[in-house]
Amino acid sequence: MTLAAQPVFEPGRVYRTRELAQWSANPPRLAHRLVREGQLVQLAHGLFAAPRRSRFGAVPPTDAALLSAFLGGGPFVFTGPERWNALGLGTTAVFAVPLVYNTKRSGRFSFGDRQFLLRRVAFPEAPTPEWFVVDLFENAEQAAAAPEQLQGALEGALREARFDRALLASMAVRFGSRRTQALVNQALEATVP
Repeated sequence: MTLAAQPVFEPGRVYRTRELAQWSANPPRLAHRLVREGQLVQLAHGLFAAPRRSRFGAVPPTDAALLSAFLGGGPFVFTGPERWNALGLGTTAVFAVPLVYNTKRSGRFSFGDRQFLLRRVAFPEAPTPEWFVVDLFENAEQAAAAPEQLQGALEGALREARFDRALLASMAVRFGSRRTQALVNQALEATVP
């Protein structure tokens, strides 16, 4: 490889093997050499990160950068207990592995020492708190919450005007099961101003 063709990597960015083709006719061999030299860190088969350094050592890439590269730039959204608990509907669940909805892959995936649970599930382009409410109802069992208790908590939140009623109804119709739609509609009807 000539000096002019020496790869320059953006620290913290995640690369796929095929992106190395611009510097070599054999990208896998180049990737392995760059890992040996410390210019890249292998996260999974065909997935590499350019290490970002801090005064405490190497900083791993962000979850968003990692999943964006893994999913080829396809859309995804982080969901799960962290977002559900923030809604203030009484849940206090914790998952050991982040839950990520996307349009391409399902399963549990490991990238270096980090794991993600990916699911192919429909989700809006720009998720709102109202969508996360519907998502929580859809995953009530995993959040260790009874749907009826969630309905009661939602009624209280609707009385306090914490959620947009019309948007909540729309999200329930677009993304909720019949049971979720029924529970959300009951909460909406019970809190009609």
